[in-house]
Amino acid sequence: MKNEILANLDNPEQLERLYRADKPSFKRAFKALYPELTDNMLVRFWNERLSSGNEDVSWGNSKDLVFVIIASLIAGLIAKLPGFFSIDEEFFYPRNIGFIVFPALSAYFAWKNNLSVGKIALIAGAMLTGLIFINSLPDVRDSDTLVLSCIHLGLFLWAILAFAFVGEPRNNVDKRLGYLRYNGDLIVMTTLILIAGGIMTGLTINLFKLIGFGIEELYFQYFGIFGLAAAPIVGTYLTQTNPQLVGKVSPVIARIFSPLVLVMLVIYLVAIAYSGKDPYNDREFLLIFNALLIGVMAIIFFSVAETAKSTKSQTEIVVVLLLSVVTILVNAVALSAILFRISEWGITPNRAAVLGSNILILINLLLVAAQLFRVLSKKSDIAGVGKTIALYLPVYFLWTVIVTFLFPLIFGFK
Repeated sequence: MKNEILANLDNPEQLERLYRADKPSFKRAFKALYPELTDNMLVRFWNERLSSGNEDVSWGNSKDLVFVIIASLIAGLIAKLPGFFSIDEEFFYPRNIGFIVFPALSAYFAWKNNLSVGKIALIAGAMLTGLIFINSLPDVRDSDTLVLSCIHLGLFLWAILAFAFVGEPRNNVDKRLGYLRYNGDLIVMTTLILIAGGIMTGLTINLFKLIGFGIEELYFQYFGIFGLAAAPIVGTYLTQTNPQLVGKVSPVIARIFSPLVLVMLVIYLVAIAYSGKDPYNDREFLLIFNALLIGVMAIIFFSVAETAKSTKSQTEIVVVLLLSVVTILVNAVALSAILFRISEWGITPNRAAVLGSNILILINLLLVAAQLFRVLSKKSDIAGVGKTIALYLPVYFLWTVIVTFLFPLIFGFK
């Protein structure tokens, strides 16, 4: 589609035919090309048309629907493997939950982006390596390295999905930020699907109860599991074929939650001082503290991705900068706490993983905050902030590789 659009930039009639023949593919291809073609008046017209048009929901073509249905069924079947083959659920799900959805989503974007055979083989090979490795680890239930490997394997698969989404290895900042926006849109859409599914589940179970049938166990074992597995796949399909569905909701959420999270963090830091909680000696509190840090980081990334796309409001930039600064303070507390615990009780897999992630996050936050300050000082624009985040993402990927594949070997599967 990209080649067709480029070949017909001076042919309005053919562009209109391409658009009418496959609207979702045309929109995706056009938005990917637009940053390079802003000097063309016809292109600018099409951008306004595609951005402001209020169109009906598109269900794509028959091939898209068949792909989504098959992918959803396969995801559901993978989720049901323990039941079909009497596999220990405590062994299967922690290690393989990421393989229920991520391969299907990666296949979808590989197909829509027309990736070469070599790139598809690279994606499949990386996922197969992860699958074999995680299921080859010793079945030691209290192994910290196993838990860390399982958690970071999900992040590794998320990074592989990013490669399928971007479709190219070179530094394409717009597409990397587009991937972050896609994740935000997917969360919104999947949540709506799950809410609707929950309402339907409640109605169905209670209607059958009225006529004397208790179908709870049967429903959850089959319909429930298949529905949960299908939700992110269907959500992805809807966000990609109908970007207008959540395209205006996600920026609103980012603008609302950024200042709210900022206020919450400030109050939380003050409350810590009065509560007497000690992250230096309280392990559970430190873990929750780090989980909070990761969640706030995700909000900052999403807010910057949305701001870079939709606005140059000084107020929003100030809010994100303040949120970054406060998060740096939270990170500093967490980092000092883990360094204290290492100095007192030595290095462990968990402490090493937390230390490494905190250092990487701190560096990233400092870079983002510096760029945001440059924007406010009129020395740079908001695109520079997005570029900073986009170029740093591969660092997290390398860290997930280290924790997933090397930590079990370094620490002897402890």
